[in-house]
Amino acid sequence: MTRTLITGGLVVTAAEEMHADVLIEDRKIVALAATGSSTAAGWQAETVIDAHGQYVLPGGVDAHTHMELPFGGTSASDTFETGTRAAAWGGTTTIIDFAVQPMGGALREGLDAWHAKAEGRCAVDYGFHTIVSDVNDSVLKEMDLLTASGESTSFKLFMAYPGVFYSDDGKILRAMQSAAHSGGLIMMHAENGLAIDVLVAQALAAGHTEPRYHGEVRRELLEAEATHRAIKLAQVAGSPLYVVHVSAGSALAELAAARDQGLPVFGETCPQYLFLSTDNLAEPGFEGAKYVCSTPLRPHEHQAQLWRGLRTNDLQVVSTDHCPFCFTGQKELGRGDFSKIPNGLPGVENRMDLLHQAVVEGRISRRRWVEIACATPARMFGLYPRKGTIAPGADADVVVYDPETVQVLSASSHHMNVDYSAYEGRQVTGRVRTVLSRGTVVLDHGRWLGRAGHGQFLTRATCQYL
Repeated sequence: MTRTLITGGLVVTAAEEMHADVLIEDRKIVALAATGSSTAAGWQAETVIDAHGQYVLPGGVDAHTHMELPFGGTSASDTFETGTRAAAWGGTTTIIDFAVQPMGGALREGLDAWHAKAEGRCAVDYGFHTIVSDVNDSVLKEMDLLTASGESTSFKLFMAYPGVFYSDDGKILRAMQSAAHSGGLIMMHAENGLAIDVLVAQALAAGHTEPRYHGEVRRELLEAEATHRAIKLAQVAGSPLYVVHVSAGSALAELAAARDQGLPVFGETCPQYLFLSTDNLAEPGFEGAKYVCSTPLRPHEHQAQLWRGLRTNDLQVVSTDHCPFCFTGQKELGRGDFSKIPNGLPGVENRMDLLHQAVVEGRISRRRWVEIACATPARMFGLYPRKGTIAPGADADVVVYDPETVQVLSASSHHMNVDYSAYEGRQVTGRVRTVLSRGTVVLDHGRWLGRAGHGQFLTRATCQYL
């Protein structure tokens, strides 16, 4: 048995803050005691980490990443090895990625393919949601079996991307009925893809090919309409619903109205919608391609609405939708045709720091920071209290965070396998100092000590808010 002791830090969880020492034995947190107390004074350990002047946080849980995702004739540039290492540099110690059902194939095929990509390569722990691209009787049975086994208890469907991931309302309803029966959670990409395709064709026919038109054709109202429709379908099915990457104030209003009715409806947003806008899409030349993602970036005024939604708990989670494509050779596939720009942004390394900047600016509290980035995603996807908190019995996924250090986000210093930063030149206050994953120090004072293969696959319970 090996012991690690973290002393003198301000322990911050979703529930409380306290100056406490944290005792770790092997891979688990076993005890907390007030710093300076007789109990803490009696503890001894082989490794002692001095956290005076620092925050001691649970490792971040990023519930929405896409490592190695094939999309638009190319694949996301981060592998499970590079992406999970970058996550750890940013204070995230658990990711949940998406295994993609091949069209006409089984959910099992997609999961097997993603296990093969990830196994033995991840630097931190990981789990899988399943993207359901072809709803049929056998797939519905698979959903039940995967939920019961814990291998995948959440299932993503798309109202967008006809011909790729799109499901019509009938298929969505059947999947929701299955989830209502088994306890699985339906995740929804809510945009009216059929209408968007009409607007894309019209824009291109009019000669509007620049990146900014990606955002203009993916209208805010088409996100709001799809969100409303998804809520009503879930209500018919008696199913819970988790809407991913909410970007528009009008879509958030649909979620808030449903929650006011007491419906089990949840919402996620991402740092890009909180810190970036259509101004980025409109950067000169082809630079706006760096910011093409779906749902798209919105005008500035939506940011205030999303921050308010996070404070009022109408939005519960901030994930990244990390899906990086290099500007050179990948985003450039869309030169002359915005519809061919691979959709996605890098961000798995930046989430915790950007959200701490929101703490510094008074947008959210420290405890809310931990709640939306650690505790709630762990609860939402059946990992709490193993993940997402600092408490006896939890995995020793711990971040020692320096709240005073100022850093500048840049592609020159990040660890994501992508040739640009969506936040290039942005100054933030706060930085990860030390990261433990299941009791093992994987990062300390700017030195990488982790390894590929340390991360373990996580089976999960069902959503703990139901």
